[in-house]
Amino acid sequence: MDMFEKQFEEQKKKEAPLAARMRPTTLKEFVGQEHIVGEGRVLRKAIESGQLPSMILWGPPGSGKTTLATIIANTTASHFSSVSAVTAGVADLRRIIEEAKERRKLYQQKTILFIDEIHRFNKSQQDAVLPYVEDGTITLIGATTENPSFEVNAPLLSRARVFTLNPLTEGELKTVIRRAMEDKDKGIGNIKAEIEDEALKQLITVSNSDARTALNALELAALTTLPDEQGMRHITLPVIEDALQQRALLYDRAGEQHYDLISALHKSLRDSDPDASLYWLARMLEAGEDPLFIARRLVRAASEDIGMADPQALMVAMAAQQAVHFIGVPEGNLALAEAAVYLATAPKSNSLYSAYSSIQHEVKNGKNDPVPLHLRNAVTKLMKENGYGKGYKYAHNFPGHVVDQQHLPDSLKDKKFYFPGELGYEKQVKDRLTAWETIKKANSSKTPGEKRD
Repeated sequence: MDMFEKQFEEQKKKEAPLAARMRPTTLKEFVGQEHIVGEGRVLRKAIESGQLPSMILWGPPGSGKTTLATIIANTTASHFSSVSAVTAGVADLRRIIEEAKERRKLYQQKTILFIDEIHRFNKSQQDAVLPYVEDGTITLIGATTENPSFEVNAPLLSRARVFTLNPLTEGELKTVIRRAMEDKDKGIGNIKAEIEDEALKQLITVSNSDARTALNALELAALTTLPDEQGMRHITLPVIEDALQQRALLYDRAGEQHYDLISALHKSLRDSDPDASLYWLARMLEAGEDPLFIARRLVRAASEDIGMADPQALMVAMAAQQAVHFIGVPEGNLALAEAAVYLATAPKSNSLYSAYSSIQHEVKNGKNDPVPLHLRNAVTKLMKENGYGKGYKYAHNFPGHVVDQQHLPDSLKDKKFYFPGELGYEKQVKDRLTAWETIKKANSSKTPGEKRD
């Protein structure tokens, strides 16, 4: 690199956003994720020793996935190649892999391939790197905000270690902000700025645990605030609100209000109050709550408080989650609102919740007897000789397609767990089960092939 290129790179770094300038380059500078990079933790030891497994870094935006990859790039003796799934294609991957093969052959040097937003790669793109992860040509580091179980191919996922990054806590985000304000080289320490407590709290709240959002909003607020007579820039709540373009709402995502408001929403849904449900939903969304956190609670309410009284409730809740995942916010807010109103106005039943709780207790504390012989599948001659499947009654050979035979282990032979309620669809389920009992009794003396009524 000649002098002109060095000057260009230096200028480029100075003009980069604050979040990019403050990106840690060592584990000592890294904030958060102590559960995976704290002293003695496996990922920290792997980075420090250079013995890295292929891995997927899974966490919310601004939690440090790309930063960890940067630290690895700065500390490893391996060659580090980085691509973004947004812009890279199979051809780019094949080029990197061919270069990795040559590097390994000529210099015995390993290659680490970092794929940012790996969830955006389709199946064929992920398959392109699979053989070379398997044979050690490359060590893969993938970063994703989405659940790898759904977004990363199973064969590739099985060859990588998944490290889950948590959202930065309020204290950790405060450390990141304070460090940027004090750093005179990479931060904004040279412009003499101070931030009011209310403004700092709002910055942390609305940043949604995203360090990148917090730092870039901080820089904008500092640069647009005029200094006083002593040259100090006072960053106030209105200045932060203007930088974030969002009004301050009384809400603490990590504290009591976070749990109070989600509890109020759930109880309003359970108590069939659509107005209150919409109100608490809006309070959280407008304050910057993670919409997927709310979607998860709607799904839970659909199963726990509505259940079989309206099986469509779960589908509506899941559709809202998918809508938010697909179009984001604020557009996805209406999908959550629609689901909230549907759940609030649906008939209620906790029969399914009670049944599963009883079964859960039985499974954890009961005998866990083996499957009755007549329900087992005789896939070998020996199994058949030992009575597997003997005496099984095929329901479709009987009137009404129901049959009276034992399905639970002997210790639970006559045990009942599910007691359907009287509301909505569950009333139909109850009537159907009652009718089936009558048919079962009539079928109990029949054998397959008998004349049907």
